[in-house]
Amino acid sequence: MIMNRMRIIEVNRYCWMKVVLVLFTFHFSLFTSTAQPKQRRVQKSEQQQPQPQQQPQSQQQPQSQQPQQSKQNQRKNPSSAMSVRAQISFPTAVDMPEEVVWRRDIYRELDLSKDANAGLYYPVEPQGRQLNLFTYIFKLAQNGYVPVYEYPTDGSDVFTNEARVDMKTILDNYHIFYEEQDGKLKVDNSDIPSSEVKKFFLKESAYYDQANSTFHIKVLALCPVMLRDDDFGGEATQYPLFWVKYSDLEPFLNRQTVMPSNLNNAATMSMDDFFTLNMYRGQIYKTNNAQGKTLAQYCPDEAAMTAEQKRIEKELADFHKTIFGDPVKKDSLDSIAKLDTKKKGKVKSAKNSSKRTKAGKSKKGTTTTPANSAARVTVRRERH
Repeated sequence: MIMNRMRIIEVNRYCWMKVVLVLFTFHFSLFTSTAQPKQRRVQKSEQQQPQPQQQPQSQQQPQSQQPQQSKQNQRKNPSSAMSVRAQISFPTAVDMPEEVVWRRDIYRELDLSKDANAGLYYPVEPQGRQLNLFTYIFKLAQNGYVPVYEYPTDGSDVFTNEARVDMKTILDNYHIFYEEQDGKLKVDNSDIPSSEVKKFFLKESAYYDQANSTFHIKVLALCPVMLRDDDFGGEATQYPLFWVKYSDLEPFLNRQTVMPSNLNNAATMSMDDFFTLNMYRGQIYKTNNAQGKTLAQYCPDEAAMTAEQKRIEKELADFHKTIFGDPVKKDSLDSIAKLDTKKKGKVKSAKNSSKRTKAGKSKKGTTTTPANSAARVTVRRERH
């Protein structure tokens, strides 16, 4: 009997412990659920609810809107037209900082008939994947990869949305034959006036970057210039077509190569490297000034213009040469050593002069007989 009672007490004790444990776990779970923030509880409830199946993106938006959005994105960011692999392999160069201590904007005229710039003109007609600079820019602008801006009559450059010009307007203004198919412009390679574009206007900026203590010359914009002969046999008339920012062209110029030397045909480089290394050659026709005048407007004749161009080039070269100090002058340590040698030389010369003066004084104190004077004879009497 006593053993049975002991077993019953143990069973009851075990049941009570089990009940207490169940109640404790229930209260603990209730406390943790109420202790969570409201936002987390709402998120958890939304996750538990069944979500409706999302329609594919192609069904949500009409197919006609997708090409328009892709074109808008390409216009906003030209590098978006490139593949991801191309964007990774070609990182965009760092733009010129806005706050610099010294900067000068210069406009040059690149003559493509010169040997230094001939690689940008040939081949005149496309040969496979090899294109000249104007044909490449023309195709990029035609397909909407790069925006183009109008060239005003005063020759200034404004890169705003208001200054943007449609490629169809350029084709109509300069009588370039084209066909329009499904809302796209189609121009045959033979109709592209690449042979008539024999010049380029180039805007560059020479600046000193105080953050890195470096001097740079960066190309900012390009403008193709078309030369068309007059019907009466006169001089060819210049027609600047449009401005295009170099920052928009930069991701694409890395794909095209140019031959910078006529001596070594195996030496080729990308068009981007050609402009980044400033291997082009062109005469200055304008600099940014308060009056906005070109060199032809304030130079009376060609001789004065040539002298002004040389003066500006010399100013740039002198600034680049002396930006870190005059190389003709030596180090401060060398100058100090030079001063020390000068002082030592002065001290030595002073000592030598003092010795000379002392020697002179001693010579003056002693009596000397001239060689021509008769010798004195003294007679000593002797006592007998």
